[in-house]
Amino acid sequence: MDPGSLLHALGRGGEGAALPELGFVGVLLGDRADVGGYVRRVLGPVLAYDAERGTELVRTLETYYAQGASLTRAKEALHVHVNTVVQRLERVALLLGADWNAPERALENQLALRLHRLADR
Repeated sequence: MDPGSLLHALGRGGEGAALPELGFVGVLLGDRADVGGYVRRVLGPVLAYDAERGTELVRTLETYYAQGASLTRAKEALHVHVNTVVQRLERVALLLGADWNAPERALENQLALRLHRLADR
C-alpha cells in the first residue's frame, strides 16, 4: 500500500506522518521495528510512575483489559477493593490523558502492554 493510501485508510488523508506518529501501524510498516520506542511512546509515563514509586499501574491496566474492561472482574483478579482499581485507573488517566480508554487508544495500550510483557521475558 502506498503512503497516501495508507494515510487515507487511517483517516489522515492530506496529511504527512512519520512512522512513529502512526502508532502500531508505523511499527508494523517500518524497516526496523522500534518496539521499545513504541512501548515508551504509548506507556512511558505509566512505566516511569511504576518504576519511581513501586506502584502497580501497569499490572492493573493489563488486568483491567484482560478482564474485558470490567472493574469488578479486575478487582477480583487483583485481589483488591474496587476503589483501588478505580484510583489506579484514575492515575493512568492523569498520566496518559483522559482518552486513554477510547477505542483507538485502548488498542494501542493493549498492544504496548503485550509487547512490554514479551520484552520482560
